Amino acid sequence: MRLSTVILPIHRWSKGQQIWRRAEDLGFHAAYTYDHLSWRSFRDEPWFGAVPTLTAAATVTHSMRLGTLVTSPNFRHPVTLAKELISLDDISGGRITLGIGAGGNGFDATALGQEQWTPRERADRFAEFVPLLDRLLTEDAVTDQGAHYSAEEARNIPGCAQRPRLPFAVAATGPRGLKLAARYGQAWVTTGDPQLFEEGTPEQSVEALRGQIEKLGKACAEIDRDVADLDKILLTGFTPDRNGPLQSVDAFVDFAGRHRELGFTEIVLHWPIPNSDFATSQDAFEKIATEASMQLG
Repeated sequence: MRLSTVILPIHRWSKGQQIWRRAEDLGFHAAYTYDHLSWRSFRDEPWFGAVPTLTAAATVTHSMRLGTLVTSPNFRHPVTLAKELISLDDISGGRITLGIGAGGNGFDATALGQEQWTPRERADRFAEFVPLLDRLLTEDAVTDQGAHYSAEEARNIPGCAQRPRLPFAVAATGPRGLKLAARYGQAWVTTGDPQLFEEGTPEQSVEALRGQIEKLGKACAEIDRDVADLDKILLTGFTPDRNGPLQSVDAFVDFAGRHRELGFTEIVLHWPIPNSDFATSQDAFEKIATEASMQLG
C-alpha cells in the first residue's frame, strides 16, 4: 500500500517549497493539491492556483509523483487544461497524475458568474469533459463538437512525457462517474460516503466503501476490464474516523489495514494545518509517514 499526502495551496512559495521538499524527504509516494479557486473555511484566507503550485513543486522535487486531487469542470475547459497538463508533465519529467471529478456546489461553481449546475448537468458535463481531455492528451490535433465542450483543430504537440498520456485518477461514486473511471481511469478516488461523516461509524464507512468498490467492479466488468487494473485511492479526513487515524502509528496502521483489505492501494493524508479541520500533530504525522509505510509493506 502506498502512502501519499495532499498539501493545500495556502502558503506563499517561500514557505510552501519547504513543505513539498519535506514531503519527498519523508518518502511519500505522491503529493497532491486541491484544484479550487477557494475552498470552505479557507475562502477568505490565502489560496494559490493548483497548476502554478505543482509547476513550482516539480522544480524542487525529484522523484515523488505530483498531481491534483481533484480538478473539475467547474472552471476548467479541456482544451486549455490539456495544454497546461502537457507542459506540467514535461517540466516534472513525467510525474503528474490528474485527479479529476465532476465538481460540486462550492465557491468554484459560481466564481465565473454562472448559475450552479444541477447534479445532472455536472454529470453531463463530466461525461463530455473526460473523453475530450483523453483525446487532447493523446492526439496531436483534435476537432470535436459537444453540447458543452468543443475543440477546433486544437494542437497538443508533443503530447505528454508519459505515454500514451499522464494517468487519470477519476473521483466518482455514482454510476455515470464510475463508468468513466472504468473506461478512462488508471486509478479511482473516493472520500467515502459523505452521508456518514457526521453521525456514521467507522464500521458503516468501511461497508459503504466496500459497496463503492463493488459498483466500480461492475462498471469494469461491463467493458471487460479487470477492476484490479485500477489503483484505488482513499482521500482521508472525510470519513467518520476524521483525524483519529493520525493520532499514532498504531492507529493509522489499523485504519490502513482495514482499508487495504477492501482493495485500496493508496491512502492520502492531509498535510497538517494548525487551527483547521486538518490540525493534527506534525510529529505524529511525520512518524506515520516514515514508520507506517514500512509496517504496511
